[in-house]
Amino acid sequence: MCGIVGAASSRNIVPLLVQGLQRLEYRGYDSCGVAIHAASLGQTERGLARARSTARVSELQQRVAEDQLHSATGIAHTRWATHGAPAVHNAHPHFSHGTGATAETLPGRVALVHNGIIENHEALRAELQAAGYVFHSQTDTEVIAHLIDSVYQGDLLAAVRATVARLHGAYAIAVLHHDEPHRVVGARAGSPLILGVGQGEHFLASDAMALAGVTDQIVYLEEGDVADLRPEGYAVYDRQSQPTARAVRTVQAHSGAAELGPYSHYMQKEIFEQPGAVADTLEGIEAITPDIFGPAAQATLSKIDRVLILACGTSYYSGSVAKYWLEALAQVPCQVEIASEYRYRDSVPHPNTLVVTITQSGETADTLAALRHAQSLGMTHSLTICNVATSAMVRECELAYVTRAGVEVGVASTKAFTTQLAGLFLLTLVLMKLRGRLSPAQEAEHLRAMRHLPAAMQSVLALEPQVMAWAQEFAEKENALFLGRGAHYPIALEGALKLKEITYIHAEAYAAGELKHGPLALVTSAMPVVTVAPNDTLLEKLKSNMQEVRARGGVLYVLADADSHISASDGVQVIRLPEHYGVLSPLLHVIPLQLLAYHTACARGTDVDKPRNLAKSVTVE
Repeated sequence: MCGIVGAASSRNIVPLLVQGLQRLEYRGYDSCGVAIHAASLGQTERGLARARSTARVSELQQRVAEDQLHSATGIAHTRWATHGAPAVHNAHPHFSHGTGATAETLPGRVALVHNGIIENHEALRAELQAAGYVFHSQTDTEVIAHLIDSVYQGDLLAAVRATVARLHGAYAIAVLHHDEPHRVVGARAGSPLILGVGQGEHFLASDAMALAGVTDQIVYLEEGDVADLRPEGYAVYDRQSQPTARAVRTVQAHSGAAELGPYSHYMQKEIFEQPGAVADTLEGIEAITPDIFGPAAQATLSKIDRVLILACGTSYYSGSVAKYWLEALAQVPCQVEIASEYRYRDSVPHPNTLVVTITQSGETADTLAALRHAQSLGMTHSLTICNVATSAMVRECELAYVTRAGVEVGVASTKAFTTQLAGLFLLTLVLMKLRGRLSPAQEAEHLRAMRHLPAAMQSVLALEPQVMAWAQEFAEKENALFLGRGAHYPIALEGALKLKEITYIHAEAYAAGELKHGPLALVTSAMPVVTVAPNDTLLEKLKSNMQEVRARGGVLYVLADADSHISASDGVQVIRLPEHYGVLSPLLHVIPLQLLAYHTACARGTDVDKPRNLAKSVTVE
């Protein structure tokens, strides 16, 4: 979601701040800005200065050049609106001009950027207004800037400590002060923030990718940490304000994903990267053993007798597919919960539960909070399926399987989804083996099928021209219905999500057997009905559901296996996948749905990689 970059150096770091924002653009944003302390490079006639924009970072870059912003100390931000509309006056960085300041043109005393949500901002705002502070935005962030100013007594670190002690909610902040031109102070609780270690310069960022090419020496700040950065060094203090040593890790953050190559959009590139991403995710798996998930996995997985999956969005649908696998193959009861709902309802905990979190970024706020809630209920065994080895989720879970999807820039997740499914299928096989339900012959067959997955996915991608023909018809529609049964019902849900995310077509998905219980009322010739129809045990039932659609004049778009015996006819269009892939079929059937959403979006002219109102990494609740 929102992105932070900050630096304390002895050279002009403004180009690095802008470059860092450009590397965070994939997360999604609706405004951006930079604040600097000009005096850090000897411009004594200027103190804090800033440039903000509701356009892209490239436009902000032009403003920075026009305003001749040069500084060795600065902070920058991309904002995804929560409090207050996307507008320049709500964009970060926010300034505090002191009490009684009614014009934003006055010199700033405090400059601040913030990720997260401050839950008690209304009470703090009223208090600060009573003290004489004037607010120029509708954001919760401006409250923090004024609060720091109100307690500042010559030491920015002390002021930030005193301020965060009064904040309720989630925050990652980076702060400058007019009186301390060579200092940046950061703090975090509930939102990620890292510290980059350089030679004679130090950095803050919400994502290591922002610092790619600048430094690979990264400190992951922990909950409640406050960081004090100067060009010559840094210090970190824990939530008790005690100095603490956090490990410095070498992190190779990849910025090369920004190369589109022959593709028109990142989403298209990432769809076609799926065979390689799945191959990388499964690389080195020569046998099904618990240590795939870490050295402690044998002991932990032998204790559990049920699974609780916590996830959001696309990751929730991958967990929903895994439920079918875990219960049918491993005979392990499985519950799948939307993370944002789970933590706010009364549930019945069981100590022998394996809590599985699924997240692309490993920083998803709702999923992290749900994990902590489950742990607070006594469910201490946890495993994450995650794409970022250095993320908070990997650090907080007992076990982990790190997928190798690589950087995913497009907001609509594709390769992260299929690599999650690959990891979840491995978990299913490990639990089967621990329970004596996986014979050597079955193990060999499943390993063979997984090794063949990349080639099978490549064959499905070759169907793109046929999907493009469907997309031309879908581009004229405003509603669509998706149907699936069994493990392919979540795939139908994922297909509907992709379509609505990037085409803005209203799309719903149902278990096909539910048609007669309401959705059939929506079916007309103007409502395309996409049906996921693998040749499995539910195919004949699904064919009956398809006849219900045709009897009401609905037009069917069917994704069938080569041997499904479903023929194209008037009102029935069929794309045949090259082969039936058994229990791993969901990984293949989702690809045409991704392509359908992508090409429909292209035909409608929407912003494929940055759809309106959405962000890539959801780090606020």
